[in-house]
Amino acid sequence: MTDLGLHELRLMQGLAQQVMELRPELVNGEATVGELAWGWAKDHDALHRYWRHRLWFVDDRLAAWGWAYLPHRVARSDGTFREVTRANLIWQAHPDRPELLAEVLDWYDEVAGDVDRALTVQVGDAASRAAVAAHGYVFDAETGSDTGSWVQFNARELVDVPEPVLPEGFRLRTAEHLSAVALARAHRDAWPRSSFTDTACARVQRTWPYRADLHVLVEAPEGTLAATAIVWLDEATRTAEFEPVGTHRDFRRRGLGTALQLYGMQLARAAGARRMLVACLGAPGHPAARGLYLGVGFREFTRDLPHLKLARGR
Repeated sequence: MTDLGLHELRLMQGLAQQVMELRPELVNGEATVGELAWGWAKDHDALHRYWRHRLWFVDDRLAAWGWAYLPHRVARSDGTFREVTRANLIWQAHPDRPELLAEVLDWYDEVAGDVDRALTVQVGDAASRAAVAAHGYVFDAETGSDTGSWVQFNARELVDVPEPVLPEGFRLRTAEHLSAVALARAHRDAWPRSSFTDTACARVQRTWPYRADLHVLVEAPEGTLAATAIVWLDEATRTAEFEPVGTHRDFRRRGLGTALQLYGMQLARAAGARRMLVACLGAPGHPAARGLYLGVGFREFTRDLPHLKLARGR
């Protein structure tokens, strides 16, 4: 199978745009324009050999796709390893072709082999919930619990965005005139166990629809990049999304994340966006990120329902 490259990625993002226009509540986790760009670019070097993908066309137009992550073990920047023992599927089907999910699931069974297989469907997608159940998937009660790692998708209309306020000496800036090395370091300072490299950051910067003027940061008085967020703008749907958003571990609880989001939303609105999206852990046991986003006006839009199919014999 050929590598999942930029051409395939743009086709997948095109389907994301169509679903966002027609049935936004059916856009799957990690299948938005921005999530696809971020996930592909940051992980390509480390994980592409563990990826499998397939595209389904109807009348020469992309109607569905599947992107499987096989079990893997990769090094983190702190010297530890991330070990993933199950396969995971990201997928999307056009709202007019829900029956293609059955073909995606058959393909996923084939390429994943005899390992545990995970995937998610959206809470309001009754047809897909029935399809995955018919293929032997059950709700993943552990991941989907009140302390689990399920994801909530949040939305906010870009009206009445307050002015950002920072502590004295801090300033807002964008990634223009900043190197990939500096931007990657800012990311790792926010997520110390990340495997995000300078090369991966440069790939992110080359991936549509990244814009340096929408990559927002907070700079501390002594010059440290204390918070970072990328705004991905889809001009076709006039939708923007944050991915990722993080604050340096030494600068948390100072209001930097709130100011950064407000600044990013102001820039997105000025660039033509009408709506802002952001995903976060939604479980009550993980309130920090959800509280940050709800505090600047986001509200739950939809959520993932994690499902699991155990390997034979388990």
